[in-house]
Amino acid sequence: MEEPQRARSHTVTTTASSFAENFSTTSSSFAYDREFLRTLPGLLIVAEIVLGLLVWTLIAGTEYFRVPAFGWVMFVAVFYWVLTVFFLIIYITMTYTRIPQVPWTTVGLCFNGSAFVLYLSAAIVDASSVSPERDSHNFNSWAASSFFAFLVTICYAGNTYFSFIAWRSRTIQ
Repeated sequence: MEEPQRARSHTVTTTASSFAENFSTTSSSFAYDREFLRTLPGLLIVAEIVLGLLVWTLIAGTEYFRVPAFGWVMFVAVFYWVLTVFFLIIYITMTYTRIPQVPWTTVGLCFNGSAFVLYLSAAIVDASSVSPERDSHNFNSWAASSFFAFLVTICYAGNTYFSFIAWRSRTIQ
């Protein structure tokens, strides 16, 4: 014989089954924007992640600590790589639609604009710090990282442009 169901209380329980039940109902409501990666800003973000990863791994694989300027390049590359991955997750999962209090167009413009400016300075510092006489076995990695840093800078410039267009159309309305 089946027992009658009890009314649920309004208290929070910490049992594993209630956690799994709550998790399964909330995680199924996550949205996923499959088309974002097919847009030009989406492709630029993917390029920023891939090329940014190349920048800091090419430097990190060398004895970069002997040249203090590479510390700045590493900081910019790793910092913006992590934030760009974070923003990609926000855009793909459409988290920005769940947090309307945040002015996402302004945040995107500030993020991409600062990434462009700081990556441009890091790319210039990277290129000016590469010299074959300093350390010949690190030269190729440093030269390649400089090249990719300029490519990432171009990607951030493109996303800054798209962010500006989105921000401008949002503020005109």
